[in-house]
Amino acid sequence: MCGIVGLFLKDKSLEAQLGALLSDMLVTMTDRGPDSAGIAIYGGAAAGRAKVTIQSANPAVDFSGLADALKENGIDAAVTVKSTHAVLDIPSDKLDGMRAALAVIRPDVRIMGSGDSVEIYKEIGLPKDVVARFGVRAMTGSHGIGHTRMATESAVTTLGAHPFSTGADQCLVHNGSLSNHNNLRRELVREGMRFETQNDSEVAAAYLTAEMARGKDLGEALKGALDDLDGFFTFVVGTRSGFGVLRDPIACKPAVMAETDQYVAFGSEYRALVNLPGIENARVWEPEPATVYFWDHEKAA
Repeated sequence: MCGIVGLFLKDKSLEAQLGALLSDMLVTMTDRGPDSAGIAIYGGAAAGRAKVTIQSANPAVDFSGLADALKENGIDAAVTVKSTHAVLDIPSDKLDGMRAALAVIRPDVRIMGSGDSVEIYKEIGLPKDVVARFGVRAMTGSHGIGHTRMATESAVTTLGAHPFSTGADQCLVHNGSLSNHNNLRRELVREGMRFETQNDSEVAAAYLTAEMARGKDLGEALKGALDDLDGFFTFVVGTRSGFGVLRDPIACKPAVMAETDQYVAFGSEYRALVNLPGIENARVWEPEPATVYFWDHEKAA
C-alpha cells in the first residue's frame, strides 16, 4: 500500500519551510503504511563540501569519537548526531573514500545517502515519530521526498525503509511491486552496483543510478524505466537539482499532483496536499500513466 509525498520548491522564500511542509504531508499519509518511514531533504552544502548521512543500531558507541577516527584516516569531518543517524560534513574530494574509511573504523554503520546536498533519515515507526526523532520540521532545503511504508515483500527494518539511495544525491521512494527485480539485480551487480536489502525498490533506485551514470538525466532515466522495469509502480525520485514522478502504464496506484508558481507537489492522495500554501489556486491533476514528469532547478534557471 504505502504512502509517498514529494515537494519541489520553485520559490526560494519557502525553503525555510520545506521540512515542516513535507513532514505534514508525510504524517497525513500514515494510515497507508505505519511500520516505518523516511524522508530525504535536499539542502545543499557549502562550496567544496559534501554530506554523508549514516545510521547505527548502536549510535552511542559508533558515533563516539567518530570525528577523531576519521581524521586519523585522513578525513576532516564535522559530525552532527541526530538520534540513530549522523550527518558527516566532509571535503568533497573525500566523498569517494568515505565508504572505505567507515568500513574500517565503523564497520557496523550504514550509509543512508551521500552527495553535495542530500540528507536521508529513515527508521521503524510512525511518520510523526520519525520526523520528530530527527528534527525534520526544522530543516530547510529546495526539495524533498518522503515515504511511509507497509511492508509486503520484505522485512520491517531500518534498511528496508524508504527512501533508497544508490548514487550521489540520488534517491527514490516507491509504491507498488516489481516482477523482474531479481533478474535486474543480477545484471546491476555485474555492473558493479551494491545492494543492502532484498527490497525491489532498491533495485529501481540502482537502475536509475546506473542509467544516469551513462549520461542520462533523471527524466531520460525514468523514460527508460518504462521499457526495462516490469510491474506496477509509482516512483517519486530526487537528484541534486531535480525531482521526477513516473507511474507504470496501468497506473493502478493512486497519485495526485499540484503545481503553483511556488512549488510542485506530489501525494498518494489529495489530502496530503491540502495544507500547502496557495493550494486552492493550484493546478491539480492525476499524473498520466507511462508519462515522465520532471523538474530541475538548473534547467529552469
